[in-house]
Amino acid sequence: MARWEILAPRRPLAVGKTVRGVNNLGLVALNTLLLRLLFPAAAVGMATFAARQGWGLFNYLDTPYLLAVVVSVVAMDFVIWLQHVMVHAVPALWRLHRVHHADLDYDVTTGARFHPIEMILSMIIKLATVALLGPPVLAVLIFEVLLNGTAMFNHGNVRLPLPLDCVLRWLVVTPDMHRVHHSVEDDEANSNFGFNLPWWDRLFGTYRDQPRRGHDGMTIGIHGYRDPKQVDRLPGMLALPFRGRVTGYAINRREWSAPKEREATDAGQAHACGAAPGHRRHPGRGVPRPVRS
Repeated sequence: MARWEILAPRRPLAVGKTVRGVNNLGLVALNTLLLRLLFPAAAVGMATFAARQGWGLFNYLDTPYLLAVVVSVVAMDFVIWLQHVMVHAVPALWRLHRVHHADLDYDVTTGARFHPIEMILSMIIKLATVALLGPPVLAVLIFEVLLNGTAMFNHGNVRLPLPLDCVLRWLVVTPDMHRVHHSVEDDEANSNFGFNLPWWDRLFGTYRDQPRRGHDGMTIGIHGYRDPKQVDRLPGMLALPFRGRVTGYAINRREWSAPKEREATDAGQAHACGAAPGHRRHPGRGVPRPVRS
């Protein structure tokens, strides 16, 4: 993905790639070391332990092995999607998750840029899911490979031909689909939560086709967090959850996306993959808005 970004970038980068990339990867290295120390067996080890202890749903049910693998991968993906919604909805969790969103650019290194505390909480949720579900070890291995691979793919600063993108986004989250989620605009950031499978956003009404300003015109990041030293340097990223005061929290209602100028722009630019002109695909009805401060 990094080579693809160099050969055919989707958007020009707002800040220098080298310094920002080194700091993002430094955070990845720190998280990897921390998780290895705290959870040496990780999710695959938990699946092995659960099988030996007879823990979890699939260790009680007489389910065909292949079916158990497929259902387990889909179920774990749904848990990750739901977790992603919650870290946007709960102010304390948003403080952690905004480290991921505060990146001033969007490329393959963004896909693994998370605060260490969020990584620890995410691993605890994953281990609990494996213990309750009792998935085959192969299912957990497949899920981990898919999750990491697709996270690098859909955070890539790359361009897919529009017809191909429109087909692929029924099967997997594409870069253009997930990039909308990293917009500074609240309604766009409150959409397209999927990392791997794209179905949950369509099913629960959080799918958005395109950003209203287009991918070249949209701004990446969070309003009020535009200082590279604060958001794209390792010390600033580690301190970010503890900086500032979270003040805004509201539940989405149908009218929150109603301004006429927003409707007009949406109708003209936000339906590249087949929605009829004027058709509203505004996300987040009934889903808590992200805290954007």
